[in-house]
Amino acid sequence: MTPPDDFDPIIGVAEVMEQGLRRIVAPNPSPMTYRGTNTYLVGETALAVVDPGPDNADHLHAILQAVEPHQHVSHIVVTHSHLDHSPLARALSDTTGAPILAFGDATAGRSDIMRQLAKAGLSGGGEGIDKEFAPDQCLADGDVISGADWQLEVLHTPGHLGNHISLGFGDACLTADHVMGWASSLVSPPDGDLTDFMSSCHKLMRRDWRVFYPGHGAPITEPKARLLWLIEHRHTRERAILDALNDGPATAADIADAVYIDTPRALLPAATRNVLAHLVDLMGKSRVHPLDPLSANARFVRK
Repeated sequence: MTPPDDFDPIIGVAEVMEQGLRRIVAPNPSPMTYRGTNTYLVGETALAVVDPGPDNADHLHAILQAVEPHQHVSHIVVTHSHLDHSPLARALSDTTGAPILAFGDATAGRSDIMRQLAKAGLSGGGEGIDKEFAPDQCLADGDVISGADWQLEVLHTPGHLGNHISLGFGDACLTADHVMGWASSLVSPPDGDLTDFMSSCHKLMRRDWRVFYPGHGAPITEPKARLLWLIEHRHTRERAILDALNDGPATAADIADAVYIDTPRALLPAATRNVLAHLVDLMGKSRVHPLDPLSANARFVRK
């Protein structure tokens, strides 16, 4: 999906999204992060900082500069432990004294089959895991985090990463990397799980959201339409993968070469992990079968 050209925020400057919510974009643009990571400040007095972002001194300064004289940071909430979202949390906590809240460490929420893949040696291929991340307080699905003038509802939305959460803010939702407008979310085993990702999409579909505030890119003003697009996008990929297997056994890399024909070569490793995520999901549906022990290089056939 081609990113829109009209999202060009001023990096490092707090911008009001709506009452009680501001956004600061971190200086870490890349093909995986778009213009940079969105850090959100929630509240008017005691603030929650959502996704402090990468370990970057300029971004830490920008966050602290956005805290006005009558304000202080009371909570630091990390949606998931990728290197573009969580590493700055500890420095921000050390500076402000605020505790770090998250679903858990880098392996929390990982599905059984992804634990098997990790045990078999599969690693890497994603946006980079913050392996040292450890929250001060672990959150659970349905928890409510409260400040003087705000509430955030914790929604466990694994798929992009096992410990991924979204945060309900009234009828708005901070969706982090689960739902973005500029691209579909990366699902890279063993950290990402497509079966979980689809379940999380349907979970968000059950609510009547007004707007999504993603971890990268502009707000999504038609949340349900975007979720429907993501679900159908995955179904389209699934059909293409199954069609590719009509020609005989193939690895995830073979299928990625055949299916992601318009993808830049530099992004093919990520595309290959997406294909592997689909193949594992299709295994669970009894639609494909690996001819080799399950791994990144296993050959698959249709059942």
